[in-house]
Amino acid sequence: MAKPKIVQKHPYVMDMKAGKYAYCTCGESSKDPFCDGSHAGSDFKPEIVVLDEDVKVPWCGCKHSSKGAICDGSHARV
Repeated sequence: MAKPKIVQKHPYVMDMKAGKYAYCTCGESSKDPFCDGSHAGSDFKPEIVVLDEDVKVPWCGCKHSSKGAICDGSHARV
Protein backbone atom coordinates (compact mmCIF):
# COMPACT_ATOMS: atom_id res chain seq x y z
CA MET A 1 0.00 0.00 0.00
CA ALA A 2 1.18 3.53 -0.76
CA LYS A 3 2.26 5.83 2.06
CA PRO A 4 0.05 8.80 2.89
CA LYS A 5 1.21 12.35 2.32
CA ILE A 6 2.30 14.09 5.55
CA VAL A 7 0.14 17.20 5.62
CA GLN A 8 1.50 18.72 8.83
CA LYS A 9 3.56 17.61 11.81
CA HIS A 10 1.00 18.50 14.46
CA PRO A 11 -2.64 17.63 15.03
CA TYR A 12 -5.70 19.59 13.98
CA VAL A 13 -7.27 20.25 17.40
CA MET A 14 -10.92 21.02 16.79
CA ASP A 15 -14.11 21.38 18.82
CA MET A 16 -16.45 18.90 17.14
CA LYS A 17 -20.18 18.38 17.34
CA ALA A 18 -21.57 14.88 17.80
CA GLY A 19 -21.94 13.18 14.43
CA LYS A 20 -20.25 11.15 11.71
CA TYR A 21 -17.04 12.34 10.03
CA ALA A 22 -14.93 10.99 7.15
CA TYR A 23 -11.26 11.46 8.11
CA CYS A 24 -8.82 11.72 5.18
CA THR A 25 -6.22 8.93 5.28
CA CYS A 26 -4.33 9.80 2.06
CA GLY A 27 -3.25 13.36 2.86
CA GLU A 28 -4.39 14.73 -0.51
CA SER A 29 -7.70 16.28 0.57
CA SER A 30 -8.16 20.03 0.17
CA LYS A 31 -10.45 19.81 3.24
CA ASP A 32 -7.95 18.05 5.51
CA PRO A 33 -8.40 16.54 8.05
CA PHE A 34 -11.62 15.52 6.33
CA CYS A 35 -12.03 13.56 3.11
CA ASP A 36 -12.95 15.30 -0.15
CA GLY A 37 -12.65 12.21 -2.37
CA SER A 38 -9.08 12.92 -3.54
CA HIS A 39 -8.18 9.29 -2.76
CA ALA A 40 -10.22 8.09 -5.78
CA GLY A 41 -8.24 5.59 -7.83
CA SER A 42 -5.87 4.79 -4.95
CA ASP A 43 -5.78 2.15 -2.20
CA PHE A 44 -6.85 4.75 0.38
CA LYS A 45 -10.31 5.02 1.91
CA PRO A 46 -11.57 7.54 4.46
CA GLU A 47 -11.82 6.45 8.08
CA ILE A 48 -15.35 6.96 9.36
CA VAL A 49 -15.35 8.40 12.89
CA VAL A 50 -18.56 8.60 14.92
CA LEU A 51 -18.62 11.03 17.83
CA ASP A 52 -21.39 10.34 20.35
CA GLU A 53 -21.06 13.73 22.01
CA ASP A 54 -19.57 17.17 21.43
CA VAL A 55 -15.83 16.86 22.11
CA LYS A 56 -12.43 18.39 21.34
CA VAL A 57 -10.63 16.09 18.87
CA PRO A 58 -6.90 16.05 18.03
CA TRP A 59 -7.20 14.86 14.39
CA CYS A 60 -3.92 13.40 13.14
CA GLY A 61 -2.19 15.72 10.66
CA CYS A 62 0.75 13.47 9.74
CA LYS A 63 -1.43 10.46 8.76
CA HIS A 64 0.85 8.03 10.66
CA SER A 65 -0.97 7.69 14.02
CA SER A 66 -1.39 4.16 15.36
CA LYS A 67 -4.81 5.39 16.56
CA GLY A 68 -5.95 6.17 13.02
CA ALA A 69 -7.71 9.52 12.89
CA ILE A 70 -6.69 10.48 16.43
CA CYS A 71 -3.21 11.91 17.04
CA ASP A 72 -0.88 9.69 19.08
CA GLY A 73 2.25 11.87 18.77
CA SER A 74 3.65 10.00 15.74
CA HIS A 75 4.32 13.38 14.06
CA ALA A 76 7.39 13.71 16.32
CA ARG A 77 8.92 10.65 14.63
CA VAL A 78 8.08 11.19 10.94
